Amino acid sequence: MTTTRTASAHRLVIKVGSALVTSNGEGLDLVAISDWARQIAELRETGKQAILVSSGAIACGLQRLGWRKRPSAVHELQAAAAVGQMGLAQVYERAFARYHLHTAQILLTHDDLADRKRYLNARSTLSTLLQFGVVPIINENDTVVTDEIKFGDNDTLGALVANLVEADCLIILTDQQGLFTADPRKNPGATLISEAQAGLPALEAMAGGVGTQFGKGGMITKVVAAKRAARSGAHTVIASGHVSDVILRLARGEPLGTLLVSETQPLTARKQWLADHLQLNGKLILDSGAIRALKEGKSLLPIGVLMVQGDFERGAAVACVSSEGEEVARGLTNYGSSDSRRIARHASQDIEEILGYIDEPEIIHRDNLILT
Repeated sequence: MTTTRTASAHRLVIKVGSALVTSNGEGLDLVAISDWARQIAELRETGKQAILVSSGAIACGLQRLGWRKRPSAVHELQAAAAVGQMGLAQVYERAFARYHLHTAQILLTHDDLADRKRYLNARSTLSTLLQFGVVPIINENDTVVTDEIKFGDNDTLGALVANLVEADCLIILTDQQGLFTADPRKNPGATLISEAQAGLPALEAMAGGVGTQFGKGGMITKVVAAKRAARSGAHTVIASGHVSDVILRLARGEPLGTLLVSETQPLTARKQWLADHLQLNGKLILDSGAIRALKEGKSLLPIGVLMVQGDFERGAAVACVSSEGEEVARGLTNYGSSDSRRIARHASQDIEEILGYIDEPEIIHRDNLILT
């Protein structure tokens, strides 16, 4: 039996936990990291894209510094993260270089994804890296955050990255086979849940439990992460990283671990969010040709914008209206109001000459636009 939900996934976010990366705190597991690089290289040969969210910086730092126990002082955790991040990045770079792949280190905080402008910058950077064939390696920026170290986890970060890049599937690799009906370490009668709908309240009750001394997660954070990922249409698989070729087998649709299914199509989720949950920050007055193009499912180009009203930044939600004032669409702008005014009524190829830079050829991409 195969699952078409994972087999059809084009863009995957793969999260690996501290216990796997550091072999339960004994130091970076070079064999495991090399094997993940091989699998991702083979995955890319099939046309799929992969982003790796890796825990392990703090755990690696603890090992490098010779600390046997995870400290509680924030400044000590940040120091361990700074030391460990260097080793982690070097190991990943060497591992992927064997397969002629470049990697890019991206350190994020939750604030980066909460701020709309930084969110869009991160999204654009990741999209560009994938376009160039680079494998992004993402970790939380533990050296500058405080409460995120105490309360955050990379399961949550994996889900937020899946939302950010509109991934089809989030794969969470752990040292457990998947989600069980109860803690199998305490209840020998517990059975593996092979498939369920993401977000079901009963799943969180089953997850319970805590993480290891080397990580802050646990099964509960993985279940909650699946619920987050499902909001943008991504399915989540929780599976054991010790299974041979687990990434490739999941990408082929083998039913390993626990599949938590999203009931929402990715584009539908984004469009619904645009339609229901945004305050509009300005207006773009369009000519008849631009309105016709939007109704045909095309993006909004600057040539079709007659006037810009309001004061807004890049990424703001704006209304697209006719010259008579009738709203025809709304969406997220690739340019702030000042730059939008400068490029209005100009062709896309003129943007760089006018502004001195170009983010996108469209003022609003069709994926970030909904007809009203």
